Amino acid sequence: MNELVVQGEISSRIFTLRGRQVMLDRDLAELYKVETKYLKRQVQRNMERFDEEDFMFVMIKEEFESLRRQFGTANLAKTRALPYVFTEQGVYMLATVINSPIAINISKNIMRTFTKLREFSKHYNALAKQLIEIDRKHDKQYKELKKALDELISSSEVADIVKIGFLKE
Repeated sequence: MNELVVQGEISSRIFTLRGRQVMLDRDLAELYKVETKYLKRQVQRNMERFDEEDFMFVMIKEEFESLRRQFGTANLAKTRALPYVFTEQGVYMLATVINSPIAINISKNIMRTFTKLREFSKHYNALAKQLIEIDRKHDKQYKELKKALDELISSSEVADIVKIGFLKE
């Protein structure tokens, strides 16, 4: 499988929740080519690896409803239990639990994708800062120009008006 296709497929399944980039259990199961219930069972058997929230957490109902509305997908409507959500570190830990060649290979691609998204985010933030600075600079220049024009207008109103034409005696 082409690595670009895999990374594109992976990046479309990464989203931000609670300020972190995460992936859903069902998406990981699909990528690892296992059933979601098998993936969850492996996590439950190895819960000591996932006990901290920086690896994995269960999505709360409000988050799940928001996600379902946002993506409008029928697949999420079929979900009975609230999904497990895995962070970048949790995805790596999950690959060690699943322990299949496919899971290991896909996890490498997922790590690369997370890294590329982080790099993109840095460039995006730098660009946003530059745009804000340009906006401030232009705002300052606009205010100076407006002030100069106002001064010109007010000084021309005060100047004596010279009448043009003939004088009648």
